[in-house]
Amino acid sequence: MGGINPYIEQVEADLPQDKYRMVFVVREDGEERERVVEVDPQALPYTHEGLPGSILDVACGHGIEIDHACGGVCACSTCHVHVVAGLETCNESSDAEEDMLDNAPGLEDSSRLSCQCIPDGTAEVRVVIPSWNRNLVSEGH
Repeated sequence: MGGINPYIEQVEADLPQDKYRMVFVVREDGEERERVVEVDPQALPYTHEGLPGSILDVACGHGIEIDHACGGVCACSTCHVHVVAGLETCNESSDAEEDMLDNAPGLEDSSRLSCQCIPDGTAEVRVVIPSWNRNLVSEGH
């Protein structure tokens, strides 16, 4: 499941035209690890998690774990991240996203739901994935 929630207003966003870099910073146990990915607009969407071209789509497409209990349809706040650089290149948050963020822990000015936040590719984007946002449970099939 993922992508579009038919019960909320659809998000408008400009998709990137050129390749750009997205840096994911994972904070765990006081340590930071970085993973840099090159986003190729020709490959979008990478997955069916979140909106096409969203931070969640890019992360999942590159094997980067971001919890998203609702499947990336803006129906929870588990995919909450901090966009600490390049936020100005992202689409504006919708009322539905703002409503979901009201339920998120650790809210900051840089807070976004990764399933709804779509960079336009005009600058590098740096995303911090807080440790409390990582689902470390692995279930068997």
